[in-house]
Amino acid sequence: MRSVRKCSRTGCLEPAVATLTYAYSDSTAVVGPLATASEPHSYDLCEAHALSLTAPKGWEVVRHEGEFSAPEPSSDELTALAEAVREAGRSDRRAPASDPQPEEPQPGGGVRRGHLRVLPGRA
Repeated sequence: MRSVRKCSRTGCLEPAVATLTYAYSDSTAVVGPLATASEPHSYDLCEAHALSLTAPKGWEVVRHEGEFSAPEPSSDELTALAEAVREAGRSDRRAPASDPQPEEPQPGGGVRRGHLRVLPGRA
């Protein structure tokens, strides 16, 4: 089973292995091992993004020394259920091949497919 937590970077589906936290008072970005729980003011990162992170001019990056390791798979039933729901809802997942729903003629010349209704075009 894969980790439930994914990288916070937009478009990245890799599993998170590190946590990024900002210390605004010190102008420091801290990249460390993956936190045990997701926090609202920290960001989970995959290894590639954790290693390539840069900070704004005048800021310092403090990075964990050593390799980041993926978290151990969880046997928690709730976590497994959440992962299954997340995987089922992923938009990059290919839909299973199945027969399309039959088209139903509608009054007024339209065709109904599922919950959508297609109306004939007007010239």
